[in-house]
Amino acid sequence: MTPRRKIIPVFIPHLGCPYSCVFCDQRGISGASTPPSADEVRAIPRDADAELAFYGGSFTAIPKKLQNAYLDAAAPNAIRVSTRPDCVDSETVARLTSRGVRTIELGAQSMCPDVLELSGRGHGPEDTIRAARAVQEGGASLILQMMTGLPGDTREKSIYTAQKLAELRPDGVRVYPTVVVRNTELCELWRRGEYREHTVDEAVELCAELVGIFDAAKIPIIRLGLNPSDGLSAGDAVAGAYHPAFGELVYSRVWLDAAREQLRDAKPGEAVTLTVPRGKMSVAVGQKRRNIELLTREFMLKSLRIVESVEI
Repeated sequence: MTPRRKIIPVFIPHLGCPYSCVFCDQRGISGASTPPSADEVRAIPRDADAELAFYGGSFTAIPKKLQNAYLDAAAPNAIRVSTRPDCVDSETVARLTSRGVRTIELGAQSMCPDVLELSGRGHGPEDTIRAARAVQEGGASLILQMMTGLPGDTREKSIYTAQKLAELRPDGVRVYPTVVVRNTELCELWRRGEYREHTVDEAVELCAELVGIFDAAKIPIIRLGLNPSDGLSAGDAVAGAYHPAFGELVYSRVWLDAAREQLRDAKPGEAVTLTVPRGKMSVAVGQKRRNIELLTREFMLKSLRIVESVEI
C-alpha cells in the first residue's frame, strides 16, 4: 500500500471566488485572514514527500500569473488545489499538472440545481460532471466535495447528490454538513427564520447513510465535517452541524446501525459481547457510552460488553 502523503494546507481565503455563497466565510472557517504571498509559500518548511494543498479559495479562478507564482513556490513538492467546477477545463488541467499539481478538488456541493441556486453557487451540476471528466482525462486525482443541509436541501436530495457523485468515480470525497457561520448571508437568513439549521443529530443520521453509499462504491471519504478551528469553536459557528469530532459521531452511528443488525435475535435479559476491530473501541462505545446505553435499553439486555479483537 502506498503511504499517504503529509498534507500541508495553504489557505487563500476567498481568493478568486467570483460568487459569494450564502454559507461561506473562509476567513472564519479556516482561521486565516489574508492569503499568503508566493514568497511566504516558498518559505513554508516541508519534507520532500509532503503535499502542499491550496484551500479556501477558487484556485483556478485567480489570475494565471498568481496561480503560476504559487505553483512555482510550492515546487518541487506535489501539489493539490481546490476550486469551482465551472473554473476547470482540459487546458487548465494540463497547465496545472505540468506545474506539479497531482490532485484537484472540486466543490460540487450539490447535484440539485435548485439547491445550488439558493446557495448562490453560480454553477450547475453539469459543470461538475464536465470538470470531473476533464480532471480524470487529464491524469490528475479527483476529489469531490459535497454539502448537506444547504438551503432547499432535503435528505432525499443529499442522497441523490451522493449517488451522482459516486457515479463519477472520484478518488475520494469530502462531506461537509452546513454550518451557520457568523457574518454570512446564511446567518442572516437563519436569524430571520428563513433558513432552518441543519442540526448535528440530523447531519449525523444523514451522513451515516452517505457513508454506506460511498463505501458500497469503494470511494474513500477523506473528511466528514469541517476541520475544527479556534474561531468556529469560540462562537463563529452560531448554529448548524458543527462538532469538533463530527466524523467520529458519524462512524459511531454507522456502528450502532450495524450492531442493531447483529442483535436482532438477542433475547431480553441476555448478556451479550460484541467484538470490534482494534482501535475502534471509542467509535463502538459512542460518546459518553451512548451506544452501549441505547442498545442495552432497546434490546432489554442484561448487559452489553464490547471488546477489541485479538490480532494474531
